[in-house]
Amino acid sequence: MDYMQEISLKMTNYWNQLILNLPNYLAAIIVFVLGFILSRQVYKLSYQLINRYSKDLLVANFLAKSIRIIFLLLVLILSLNLAGWGDVAKNLFAAAGLSAVVLGFAFKDIGENFISGVMLSFDRPFDLDDTIMVGDIFGKVKLMELRYTKLKTFDGRDVYIPNSDIIKKAVYNYTEDHYYRIDFVISVDNKYDLETLESKVLKTVLATRGVVNNDTHETFVALESITDTVVNMKAYIWMDTTEYRTHAHEIKSEVIANVKSMMEKDGKNPIIA
Repeated sequence: MDYMQEISLKMTNYWNQLILNLPNYLAAIIVFVLGFILSRQVYKLSYQLINRYSKDLLVANFLAKSIRIIFLLLVLILSLNLAGWGDVAKNLFAAAGLSAVVLGFAFKDIGENFISGVMLSFDRPFDLDDTIMVGDIFGKVKLMELRYTKLKTFDGRDVYIPNSDIIKKAVYNYTEDHYYRIDFVISVDNKYDLETLESKVLKTVLATRGVVNNDTHETFVALESITDTVVNMKAYIWMDTTEYRTHAHEIKSEVIANVKSMMEKDGKNPIIA
């Protein structure tokens, strides 16, 4: 038998084997395609179920995506087994495990961000739409993925912060308990009765809509400094708001306008900063 006959015989055997296994291959392809399509429904159902009990959109999104990935891996294993490539599946995942160790050193940041994402999904210092600051990045939490957390800054930029940075850095949450404090300085001529003026300013501040004053969050006015010609008072104002950027500044603006109006009616010309 010459080489051409040997090659022809091998090709014929391969073809016959392919025809024989074709139903298995088609079944494997169909199962994988259907599994991929079904994985979207698995994600939606997982998201709805987890969110129903946790009431936490970030956790629901994170865990639902993790469940979808696991589901797709199971579909892949089943497809390979249907195709008669069970040993290939075992070797593939064994190689993947070894590669994960090797690639773990090469892609340390990716693994670190993923693990940090898992930690943040269960124990984190913020919720969806909280206003936070991480480092010098300030904005609202909009999304948490496996590797990053997305913030929307108040000038309209989308910032993707690696989860490992959030784990390592201090996170300032401005709206976790819905309370936020602002302050501003009032400068007036020092010829006025300071005690009476301080009382009137505080009364005007407390009468403004949105200002909070209780045992835990005390709104008050205090003398900041006195010169030969000017007295500087500082108002410390608490407010109950989950909307740091808009609502907080609206309340501050209204307080300042009311204080200015009150003092001008008393014949005073304050400088407020």
